Amino acid sequence: MTPPSADWTPIAEEAERAARVLHPEPNMLPRPDHRRVLTVANQKGGVGKTTSAVNLAAALAVHGLKTLVIDLDPQGNASTALNVEHRSGTPSVYEVLLGEVSLADATAVSEQSPNLLCVPATIDLAGAEIELVEMENRESRLKEALSSEAIDEVGVDYVFIDCPPSLGLLTVNAMVAAREVLIPIQCEYYALEGLGQLLSNIDLVQKHLNPTLAVSTILLTMYDGRTKLADQVTAEVRGHFGDVVLKTVIPRNVKVSEAPSYGQTVLAYDPGSRGAMSYVDAAKEIAERGSTNGSRSGTL
Repeated sequence: MTPPSADWTPIAEEAERAARVLHPEPNMLPRPDHRRVLTVANQKGGVGKTTSAVNLAAALAVHGLKTLVIDLDPQGNASTALNVEHRSGTPSVYEVLLGEVSLADATAVSEQSPNLLCVPATIDLAGAEIELVEMENRESRLKEALSSEAIDEVGVDYVFIDCPPSLGLLTVNAMVAAREVLIPIQCEYYALEGLGQLLSNIDLVQKHLNPTLAVSTILLTMYDGRTKLADQVTAEVRGHFGDVVLKTVIPRNVKVSEAPSYGQTVLAYDPGSRGAMSYVDAAKEIAERGSTNGSRSGTL
């Protein structure tokens, strides 16, 4: 191992990492062969679902790929992390689902990057599942709103749909609207609890509503290298799901947890942190899998 130079300090090292994140080499990430729409889903709460959606989107945006986050969770946490207006009355995903507002009219630009867009969730979305029950084509309202023409108007390479921690109509709408599912799994004891039910629901949606849907990506989150348990869960998930699991693992990192309280992604809040670097690495893997020249992996 090369010894550090005389002027090396931990702060200097973090500053260098931050510079690499904020000022990446041009054209470092390939554009996808086709626009990619990924539903980020897991009915378990606290697995890093919203955190992963916004930080992966931010990492792709920093590298020049135009990315849209659709906040389909009534809690509006993705909207908070991207610091976009989501008070009641703001054009939001609720109006998009009802067909009252176009996708473009509900889309806001995050101040963190001109390439990072968001369709926010307001408190109005909390009653949407009940309202959707009586609507025609209730499972495909979001798909209709995310037509090729509508997304072309916004002009993005990636769409991430952040789902609520449930398997209700909002999550079904997200699965019908997407071609890919990204599942965050925390490296903890209960990691696989409920995952079978999620995969069964994905299978049902695939058979009856969206035959193109597939689990393309599993991301391991909240990894704590100090515990044997984290390694055991990681090995079990990789052994069961194979190449669908990203090589990059997201560590437990206080900066990742702090960032949303400042209305920021971790890449904006502390770009030199381990959490930010990990999300950049995960975004690189996702981008490479979506390119002909990249290392394509399988799907479930």
